[in-house]
Amino acid sequence: MTTALTKSPRLLSLDVFRGITIAGMILVNDPGDWGHIYAPLEHSVWNGCTPTDLVFPFFLFMVGISIVYAMESRKASGENQSRMILTALRRMVVLMLITWCTQVILRWNFDLSKLRLPGVLPRIALVYFICTVLYLKTSQKTRDWVFVIALVGYYLLMTFVPVPGVGYANLEPETNLGAWIDRTLLTPDHLWRSSRTWDPEGLLGTLPAIGTGLFGIRVGTWLKRKDRDDSIKVSWMFTYGVIAVLLALLWDLFFPINKALWTSSFVLYTGGLATIGLAICFWLIDVQGHKRLTYPFVVFGTNAIAAYVLSGFIPHYYNLIKWDGKSIYEHLFVPYFSPVNASLLGAILIVLILWLVMWVFYLRKIFIKI
Repeated sequence: MTTALTKSPRLLSLDVFRGITIAGMILVNDPGDWGHIYAPLEHSVWNGCTPTDLVFPFFLFMVGISIVYAMESRKASGENQSRMILTALRRMVVLMLITWCTQVILRWNFDLSKLRLPGVLPRIALVYFICTVLYLKTSQKTRDWVFVIALVGYYLLMTFVPVPGVGYANLEPETNLGAWIDRTLLTPDHLWRSSRTWDPEGLLGTLPAIGTGLFGIRVGTWLKRKDRDDSIKVSWMFTYGVIAVLLALLWDLFFPINKALWTSSFVLYTGGLATIGLAICFWLIDVQGHKRLTYPFVVFGTNAIAAYVLSGFIPHYYNLIKWDGKSIYEHLFVPYFSPVNASLLGAILIVLILWLVMWVFYLRKIFIKI
């Protein structure tokens, strides 16, 4: 991991959109009380999509866009493809190691036999590396075909391939093909500790997640074009986004939108919404120049990985601070607000604490790069 003291030119709307996503991620991951949460701030129980379910795919979508801008910048500097791929491989390994080391540090448990191997950062790492290789080695037409094959292929695998030990294809949490692959290859002890029988970031689900990254690359390539007026770019982004959402809703009829399975309909639905959201940000910020309210989100957006990693540590140690046998949350919010409002305010406080940390980084021009 290195520290950069200067920034290269960036797409401001992308930093803002990423910052909004990171702030949302912290908000939903750190409620004051897990037993009292407003419904939109919870994941869907299974099928369906809440605002919370949008956070991870939005981030992966922006990983795809960032690949376009980063790789084109490095090509312009004369860096060869082999070096770029080796750098992407190193970043993939570092992101995975961060996840596993974080688990060990926070739990203070060095028993690696129960270390969860899948996770958010490992999935980001795999998608980033594979999409980087695809971007550098293939044309946009080829990537479009890979996108279609990944989504259709995943649909066929999940809905038609019989599951060993079950005997039929299904989309249930513990008996779907992806869950069987994870238990077989990774073993239950290395899966999500809340179930040990399946993992929401499992191996097979990485296939459609690559589709989310490729969706971002497609949009990033369109944004990067110099032969199109910005108003045309925005119009087509809205068009692509709406079409993707409509296709997703049709596919949802027989392959449900499901974040835990990262279904193909989920890829189209979240990719479409992300495209629409980014189009709005791009038009307002980069085209119309409305930048006055962007600063708080840019602070998060320019240091997204650092914010994500610290969001695991800071809330953990914050919750260990107690006096009179009560936590900060129990002193500040529980006596004065309803349970759900107290929980929400506790989450907002965590967002503000993390923002202050990232603000110091931003002022000192410290941008953590993997």
